[in-house]
Amino acid sequence: MPSSWSSTFRRRAFLGALAGLFIVAGILATRALVAREEGDPTVDANEPPAIVAPSPTAELLPTFTPGATPTAPATAAAPATAAAPETAAATASAAATETPTSPPTDTPTETPTPTPAPTDTSTPTPQPLPTPDGVPRRMRVPILMYHYLSAPPPGADAVRRGLSVSPEQFEQHLRYLREAGYETISLHDLALALQIGHPLPEHPIVLTFDDGYRDNYERAFPLLRAYGYTATFFLITGFIDDGNEAYVTWDQVVEMHEAGMEIEAHGHTHPDLRGRDVDYLVWQVLGAKEAIEARTGEPVRFFCYPSGKYDDLVIRVLHSAHYWGAVTVSPGVEHTSDGMFELSRVRVPGDLTAAGLAATLNAYMRAP
Repeated sequence: MPSSWSSTFRRRAFLGALAGLFIVAGILATRALVAREEGDPTVDANEPPAIVAPSPTAELLPTFTPGATPTAPATAAAPATAAAPETAAATASAAATETPTSPPTDTPTETPTPTPAPTDTSTPTPQPLPTPDGVPRRMRVPILMYHYLSAPPPGADAVRRGLSVSPEQFEQHLRYLREAGYETISLHDLALALQIGHPLPEHPIVLTFDDGYRDNYERAFPLLRAYGYTATFFLITGFIDDGNEAYVTWDQVVEMHEAGMEIEAHGHTHPDLRGRDVDYLVWQVLGAKEAIEARTGEPVRFFCYPSGKYDDLVIRVLHSAHYWGAVTVSPGVEHTSDGMFELSRVRVPGDLTAAGLAATLNAYMRAP
């Protein structure tokens, strides 16, 4: 192509483009004039209209600050229209420098956190344990032994009759004990007195019930509470587990324990423990201990030998199971600090009156 043609073509293209610009400028000026006549002088004639879309998230899911007024979602800017020629420059400058001011957001006032009440961190007074202090001690404390607290059924044998004290007799016994100044203590108290010299009342006495018969809960328990006395109940745990209606239930055991009664072990099935191997003894003495502890939440520390029968191996197993002592059926009221696993008791037969109980206790306590 000749160079003259190329030069001519470039001049014509430039003129065409310039003419196009004039046409566009004329159109914009016309639009600005129309906008001015309609009363909207705020649009820059030199900028195309800008449309800012609102955030969908801001519209639908406003963010809430706890304790403060929620911030309103942003509002979209209105579509821009052309400004009049004589105000176009000023409008353009304002549009370039001014930032839309959002509505003020409330600054949440921090709610003062209340100061918690001081927690009592004082160390509770530790309960003494019967760790022997090496001082040999000997003292006389009656431990009464009851079984049934009901009239024997018709045709009952001599053993059943001998183990049965009526509720009326028992109340007479309690009335005498109160009038004579006796105060009930637990075996735990007796152990502390023998091992570390813990003080006891002037006239202490321990009331015990063997086997855990149902009438112990139904008859003895209410009378004890009425007189302000406590007692120790030795339970045969296997019979309770089996739901034997002649014996207390676990719910009744818990109720008595919560009322201040001492709950201790009498074996799992009440066998003769003499001549048994270690595994069998552990099942009987430790199994009963754990069954009671699971219900009362308190350690079982005393054992009652079934039928009063035991040997040296039984005592060693009791030691290993963390028992503190055991009661026998041997008659007597005198106890020593080195004889905790052979505590003697006073049997209460079924025909013993209050006067007979008084005579029995006086005889034991005044014996040389």
